[in-house]
Amino acid sequence: MASRMNVTSPESYIVNCSTLLTEHAVVDRAAAAARAGFTRVEFWWPFDGEPHPSDADVDAFVDSLSAAGVSLAGLNFWAGNMAGGDRGMVSVAGHRAEFADNAALAAEIGRRTGCTAFNALYGLRQGDQEPQAQDELAVENLITAAQAVAPIGGTVLVEPVSGAEAYPLKTAADALAVVEKVHRAGATNVALLADFFHMAVNGDDVAAVIEQHAPQFGHVQIADSPGRGAPGTGDLPLQEWIDLAYARGYTGSVALEYKQEQDTAFDWLRQPAGSSLG
Repeated sequence: MASRMNVTSPESYIVNCSTLLTEHAVVDRAAAAARAGFTRVEFWWPFDGEPHPSDADVDAFVDSLSAAGVSLAGLNFWAGNMAGGDRGMVSVAGHRAEFADNAALAAEIGRRTGCTAFNALYGLRQGDQEPQAQDELAVENLITAAQAVAPIGGTVLVEPVSGAEAYPLKTAADALAVVEKVHRAGATNVALLADFFHMAVNGDDVAAVIEQHAPQFGHVQIADSPGRGAPGTGDLPLQEWIDLAYARGYTGSVALEYKQEQDTAFDWLRQPAGSSLG
C-alpha cells in the first residue's frame, strides 16, 4: 500500500497552533499557518485557561480562522491552567457544571467552524480525591462532552500524555480502557487520540499499538523524540508508524504537535518529494 503521508506538502497535515507559531498572538496564528502553506489547524483551548470567554473573544477567534482561509480541524476542551501545570479537568472534582458549560461552548465553536474533533485532557490525580472517584467523574464528564458534540457529528478524544507524573493515562491501553468505559455507558462518539510522541516517551510499543488498534484511532498527532521537535530532529520512525496506521485501517489525518521556532519548524517539509519522516 502506498504511503498516504510520504509527502512534503503542508496541506497534507494539520498544524497545531498551540505548540507551533506561538511567536504570534492566538488570533494571528491561523494567518501565520496559512502563510506557511497549511489549510487546516488545531488548537488547545485558546482562551488563556478561561472556560467561559466573552462572546467578543470567541468571535475574534472564529473570525481569525475564516479570515485566514483555514479550517479548524481540532479543538481541546478547557483544560484548566495549562501554564500553571493543569492537564485537564475531566477527572477533577468541583468543576462539573463548569466543564458542562465549556463542552457546550466548544460544540458551538465546532458548529460555527466545522470542527468535529475535540480533545478532552483527563486531568491530574488530586491528593484530596480518591482515584476511583476521579475515574467515575471522568466517565460522567466524557459522556457530557460526547452528548454536547454529537449533534454536529463530533468525536471526543482521550489521549495518553507524557511529562506529567500525576496524569494517570500514560499508555494507549490506559486511554482505551477509559474509552471503553464511556462506550459501555452509552456514548460511542469517543475515541483514542494516538499521539505517537507521548506513547513512545511513556514506553508504549507504538507499532504494536498501531497493529492492534489503528481503526480505533480518532486522531493522530506526531512529534519527534528526544526533544519533541520536528520530524527528523529525533529518532522516532514516524513515517513507518504513519504508513502502518493507514495500512491497518486508520482513516483520519495527522497533526503536527511539536515545538520548534517558526524559522526552522517546517524546514523538513521542503525536502524533496518522497522523503521520509524518519
